[in-house]
Amino acid sequence: MSEIALAADFALIVVVATAIGLVARQTGQPTIIAYILTGILLGPVVFDVVTDEGLVDLLSELGFAFLLFLLGLKMRFEDIREILPAVTNVAFGQTVLQTALAFLVAWAFGFQTTEILVIALATVFGATPIIVKILTDKDEITNLPGKIDVGVLIVQDIYLVVVLALFAADDLSGGAEIASTLAVIVVMMSFIGIFSLLSSRYVLPELFRRVADNKDVFLIVAIGWAFLFIAIAEGTDLDPKVGAFLAGISLAQLPYSKELEDRITPITDFFILIFFASIGLQIEGLSSLLAYWWQAIVASIVLMIGNFWIMFYLIDREGFAVETSFLGSINMIQVSEFSLIVGALAIDQGYIGSDILGYLSLMALFTMSISTYVITYNHWLYAQAEPWFERFDSREKQDADLGGYERHAVAIGYDEITERALPLLAERYDDVVVIDRRTDHLEALEAAGDYEYVFGDFRHEEVRKEAALGDAAFVLSSTVEREVNDALLAEVDDDATVFVEAERIDHARALYDAGATYVIMSTHLAAEKMSEYVDLYVTDPDAFETAIERDAASLESARTGRSLPTESGVDVGTDDRWTGGDDRA
Repeated sequence: MSEIALAADFALIVVVATAIGLVARQTGQPTIIAYILTGILLGPVVFDVVTDEGLVDLLSELGFAFLLFLLGLKMRFEDIREILPAVTNVAFGQTVLQTALAFLVAWAFGFQTTEILVIALATVFGATPIIVKILTDKDEITNLPGKIDVGVLIVQDIYLVVVLALFAADDLSGGAEIASTLAVIVVMMSFIGIFSLLSSRYVLPELFRRVADNKDVFLIVAIGWAFLFIAIAEGTDLDPKVGAFLAGISLAQLPYSKELEDRITPITDFFILIFFASIGLQIEGLSSLLAYWWQAIVASIVLMIGNFWIMFYLIDREGFAVETSFLGSINMIQVSEFSLIVGALAIDQGYIGSDILGYLSLMALFTMSISTYVITYNHWLYAQAEPWFERFDSREKQDADLGGYERHAVAIGYDEITERALPLLAERYDDVVVIDRRTDHLEALEAAGDYEYVFGDFRHEEVRKEAALGDAAFVLSSTVEREVNDALLAEVDDDATVFVEAERIDHARALYDAGATYVIMSTHLAAEKMSEYVDLYVTDPDAFETAIERDAASLESARTGRSLPTESGVDVGTDDRWTGGDDRA
């Protein structure tokens, strides 16, 4: 195939996926569904104008590796530390029981033994990108049901990587070969995993501290780290994509992970488009896609219902409240897009035919479409089902206290203004979180030990979510950038107290109209102070000297980090300049 034809195939996939993706977004569906439909439309099933060869095949392989790298980046063990024992019990129980359920359903439909095994292994995973995305958009990723789901997904994804490595092996002709191959995979993954975690503790913090201030180098080093692990995995006869996954896990434990995740996501989304489109291209025709259409629908319904009750039983057994058990279960009912990844690898190895991939594709499309709306309206569904589910509740059940931010303040940027205000905020709020993108500032905050911090650009959604901006009781922005302050005011709660800065009077008025409690204008405050000095100098020289001494002491206090006295005029909540009284700009 000529280079021009390859480029045309690639361009056609991008254009069609974009068009279908716009329709998917309007209907609230995940774009992954649009990508799969793109492959089905352009492949042998419908128009047969694109093949999964050449450039498409290469980019789809890169897409697979980047997908697993991004998956690893989302796996911060700190997020589930408090509920790790319970999550581990739920995850292992869910893996065993859902695999058994999928096995029985496939066996009941009369599939061959190898096909049953592939289907059972493929349909056990939750749709990590979809679940995480929707829960993040709903601000539910850090609540208890969200943390339980994330913990289960972490265990599932580790299991997924093992399964993918197993299917990528050259010889699985008998039980002994499967056992020996699995043992080698587990040993190799363990060694690389240990290296990954050790590097996240002893190598990566210093490396990224040196490069994080340069956004371009920061991204390049992260991608280079991923390819290093890909090379290590390939050198040890392990699937290179496993290396990408483990590289992501090592980076996920760093304070820079949210910023990196936000920067790597657009690149990953591009490659994922080609990857999932290539899965649709592998279905040989309409007859293969619809060969088991009614079985796919029945299996989808049975698995969605079965998966819900399996998860509900396991979460409820750990002593969580009924609402937590319900929400954590209903978020996990879908057959994941990873079932198609397993199916595509199984086709490459000759374990299944195109008709089984069609069966898995229909199940994934059907369940992901429905579960998108189910997750979106999960609280409404619980409200309808609550009277019936109350029978499972008891006084002994109590949700774990995950800590988090109950009543917290957020400071955007770390400079003289925020440095001076932080001790005062710490006295009034349970937690103070600082968002900043300079490593030397974060080192100073870490040395102080009194404040939480998030590394990253405030414009990035993942960074704002990490700081729980929407739940903050007080927000102080030390930047005059309109884009930042507008985004801040659009996201904070209506009851939050918000202090922002502005350079111009029209900007200040606009920020007040958007809901700011107080807008600080340095030129306005400087003019006030100058006018006060001149007036005192002319009318009362002794008072002028006192004011000068007072302000000099105030500056010294700010420099040394000691708390300022109330008389200094910056005690939060007592002075009109900070509480937004009647002297607005």
